[in-house]
Amino acid sequence: MTGQNQLAVDFLETCRARVDAELDRCIEQDSASGRLQEAMRYSVLGGGKRIRPALCLAAARALGQSGDQALIPACAVELVHAYSLIHDDLPAMDDDELRRGRPTTHIAFDEATAILAGDALQALAFGWLAEAPGLSESARLAMVQELAGASGHRGMVGGQAIDLESVGKTLALSQLETMHRHKTGALIEASVRIGAITAPSVSKQALASLTRYAKALGLAFQVQDDLLDIEGDTEVIGKPQGSDAARSKPTYPALLGVAGAREHLADLLETAQQSLREFGPEADPLRAMADYVVARTH
Repeated sequence: MTGQNQLAVDFLETCRARVDAELDRCIEQDSASGRLQEAMRYSVLGGGKRIRPALCLAAARALGQSGDQALIPACAVELVHAYSLIHDDLPAMDDDELRRGRPTTHIAFDEATAILAGDALQALAFGWLAEAPGLSESARLAMVQELAGASGHRGMVGGQAIDLESVGKTLALSQLETMHRHKTGALIEASVRIGAITAPSVSKQALASLTRYAKALGLAFQVQDDLLDIEGDTEVIGKPQGSDAARSKPTYPALLGVAGAREHLADLLETAQQSLREFGPEADPLRAMADYVVARTH
């Protein structure tokens, strides 16, 4: 394992411990339905690499923040990600039975409970952002706007709609990237930008550079996901291998070939790393995370 990869693994483990502890604490609060709360906890606390909250915390660190003020915002991003996975797995969407090596939420509970758990997690995320401690009202409002844009019809949900409309079709590279900039990239971009917003003195130039980094990383994440779908092992990736190909979904390897997809992945990694050239060693976790995303096996 290279030094950069070890840095990413260590940083992810530290972030995961902090985020999981906070998620566990906050979702302990009483719910109107015990079964609903159980489904929420099952979906959020059932594993996961916590890449998005780690990116949020790493962006804050790159701008000189300790990460304490970014913790609740990072958890809010993860709640939206968890909600999206619950809904993506539903029979009306991707109809998956495995997520992170366990039965998906609608299999472990039932379809109606899964839908409601996703709805509740999304609402909870925005409540947490609106009340995030140690931040100005303007910062909290900006973060709510970022997450709303990234998760709604102009972002993740819009990308999922394009994905469903594109099954069985051959897309041009520009069309495929438009879909994934919304479906996958928007929430990754929001994770980085929300972390940056926790720094009171973030400059327009720094925010623009971090945004370029996040845009490239979001696409790189999806390219690697597509490669893992055809090359990965079900037990390692935690979901059925080949599921995208079985549903005739447009992917980078299908469009570019495996070698072409790998070349495109390398170009995106270079763009991400070059976007951080103005930052010092405080941005090393972001650099390491980019290397990790393109080398991950699950």
